[in-house]
Amino acid sequence: MIEGLTFEAAPEAVTRPLVSLIVPVLNEQDAVIPFVQAIDGMVQSQWPVLEDRPRLEIIFVDDGSTDATAAVLRGLCAGDKRVKLVQLSRNFGKEAALSAGLKASRGDAVVPMDVDLQDPPELLRPMIDRWQSGVQVVNARRCDRSSDTMFKRSSAQLFYKAINSLADHPIAEDVGDFRLFDRAAVDALNQMTEHSRFNKGLLSWIGFRTETLDYVRP
Repeated sequence: MIEGLTFEAAPEAVTRPLVSLIVPVLNEQDAVIPFVQAIDGMVQSQWPVLEDRPRLEIIFVDDGSTDATAAVLRGLCAGDKRVKLVQLSRNFGKEAALSAGLKASRGDAVVPMDVDLQDPPELLRPMIDRWQSGVQVVNARRCDRSSDTMFKRSSAQLFYKAINSLADHPIAEDVGDFRLFDRAAVDALNQMTEHSRFNKGLLSWIGFRTETLDYVRP
């Protein structure tokens, strides 16, 4: 048991969907427990009836951390069967870590998230609701970049303009890795053989029935 965390111990009905959260981490020893606490708080508040809650697996991909991140995660795994650890042999970068998490996931739906909570856990409920209504990919789009510096806003605009002028299939603007994928979409991504991956491009390229949710990033 990790102090400050409560773990779901109720039996899991097979009819409840399994949702995989993929969380790449690098030297985040102080962030992983608050992240799990935030996910627990969100689930309990947005699905107050246990039988209505999706089942969760939280897959942390340790991308070569040199601090105590791996030790903290092993402690979480020992106390919470929802938590899984994929530990890479060295730092390969977030794109590779995300790919490793996708391959390790078992969920009916999969959501990559940042551990720093800038991807709001509260958005998971509307994303899952859209998915359960038949949408296969739910994009989360930043609708307000006023907190960014002028340079970051300008460089982002230039990036999307340049990429989409060259791409056969444009990538969604202001949409990062934070989105929900149906298992069929995840299987399509996992069949791709690229080693040096540009995930934003691949995630947009696969198609499937897609909807977009706007949000303001903390």
